Amino acid sequence: MTRVLHCYKTYYPDTFGGIEQVIYQLAEGGIKEDIRSVIFTHSPSFENKKEALDNHVIYRVKTLYEFASTPFSYSAIRQFKKLAQDSDIIHYHFPYPFMDFMHFAAGIKKPSVVSYHSDIVKQKTLLRLYTPLMNRFLSSVNHIVAASPNYVESSPVLQRFKDKVEVIPYGLDKEFYQNNDPAVLQKWHAIFPNGFFLFIGTFRYYKGLHILIDAARNSRYPIVVVGAGPIEAELKSQAQRLGVNNIHFLGALEDSEKSALLQLCTCLVFPSHLRSEAFGISLLEGALYSKPLISSEIGTGTTFINIDSVTGLVVPPSDPAALRKAMDEIWNNPQLASSYGAAALARFESHFTANKMVKSYNRIYKSLLNR
Repeated sequence: MTRVLHCYKTYYPDTFGGIEQVIYQLAEGGIKEDIRSVIFTHSPSFENKKEALDNHVIYRVKTLYEFASTPFSYSAIRQFKKLAQDSDIIHYHFPYPFMDFMHFAAGIKKPSVVSYHSDIVKQKTLLRLYTPLMNRFLSSVNHIVAASPNYVESSPVLQRFKDKVEVIPYGLDKEFYQNNDPAVLQKWHAIFPNGFFLFIGTFRYYKGLHILIDAARNSRYPIVVVGAGPIEAELKSQAQRLGVNNIHFLGALEDSEKSALLQLCTCLVFPSHLRSEAFGISLLEGALYSKPLISSEIGTGTTFINIDSVTGLVVPPSDPAALRKAMDEIWNNPQLASSYGAAALARFESHFTANKMVKSYNRIYKSLLNR
């Protein structure tokens, strides 16, 4: 049995982002490979607490304060060191600057892997201060994993450490997306009987939802937006100001509701326009359901998933007119949409299953333990 300690700044149930989903898939999928996972994380609402989630364990320390989206806690170093002593592999999830500090403060000597999920894009001033620690941390770990070759080529940080970088795409498990409640499907089909475009994600500055709203002006097809986030009010205000009344903001939904919408939608639209969007789990979800995809070319994993004119359409970032043209093309050509959807599923099966991801990481774990 291989014991893996995952470290990231946040986890279920506090947040439900793409990185959390990847950690969950690794922890649960690892059971078949005889990998036992423990998640170490911060939480604003829990004191030091151990809890089981399905087949893995979560250790939380209470966040004392947060700065630049990074939680801090004095008790974290002591707890992290203790958990590391009982682990075979330390699996870090980057970026999380306090994690780098904990690595050195706890004197970690165990074999270590970093899943490099994203460059630090927004905090440019703080990045200059953090860079020496980041470089020391990335130099000290054994292995760095990126989710797409596109991101490796476009990331200055990964280029610096290219000799220890490997690509393992994110993967999803179809079993987690089976919707067995016909009533849920029937409900949404009754509301949107003729199809719709679907966006799923957190409302953040880099998601490009303002571009989608602009592109939707004077369109007639329904656009369903699932999620919530810090810019929700301004997005709704923009839609109202522009008279866009065919966008339906549904809020955050349960998994069964999202699965039904994925099954029923015409196309998954993903307008993220900045490099802060390193991959795009929602694109994988659309591909899993044989849906054509629309995304922007931002030099990251989005166009590793979505191949232009094969699995869907790729448009320039921050270009509402190009996005609108792509949406019109998908909506007005059902046969083309079906062809793209079939290709998206085939690409998912060949590159992006959870089983492939887990096996690839397990190979790295074994190589580190057998050095």
